[in-house]
Amino acid sequence: MAVDLAIDDDVTLPVVTRKKLQTELARMVRAAARSEQRDARQRPAPGDYEVAVRLVGDAAMRVLNRDYRGKNRPTDVLAFAHREGPTAALHPGVLGDLVISVDTARRQARRGLYAELLHLASHGLCHLLGYDHRDDAEERVMNARAAALRAEAKRRGRVRAA
Repeated sequence: MAVDLAIDDDVTLPVVTRKKLQTELARMVRAAARSEQRDARQRPAPGDYEVAVRLVGDAAMRVLNRDYRGKNRPTDVLAFAHREGPTAALHPGVLGDLVISVDTARRQARRGLYAELLHLASHGLCHLLGYDHRDDAEERVMNARAAALRAEAKRRGRVRAA
C-alpha cells in the first residue's frame, strides 16, 4: 500500500499536519483495499492500492480544472482514476491521483483546515473507487463510504475494512 503525498512549493502546511494527513490517508487507502478484499466474491481482490495525492494552491488547481474539465476556476478536489484508463488491467492496484486545493479547502473549512483536507481526500478517494454523486441516491451511498473511510482513518489499532 502506498500513498505518495506531494505538496507544491507555494503551499504552506505545518509539518505535524503533513505527517498526520499522510498517516490518515494511508489508513483510508488500506481500509478501502481491505473492503474490496472482503468483497472478493464479487470481483478479484486488488491487494494493496497506490494513490498519489498532490496539495496545490488555487492557481495550479485552476489550470488543471480548465485543462481537464473545461472550467476556468479552481475547485476543491480533482480525482484522476487509473481504473478508467487503458492500462487499468495491467496495474489493478493503482487507483489514481488526487489533487486538492489547500486555498479552496481553507475557504470552505467549517471545522478547521485539517478536517476539510481529510473530507476532500475521502471524497476524492471514493471517486477513485468508482463512486459518483449524479443523483441523491448515489450521493448518499458515496457520502456514507467517505464517512466510513474517515472514521477508519481516525480510529486507532489495526486497519479494518471500510
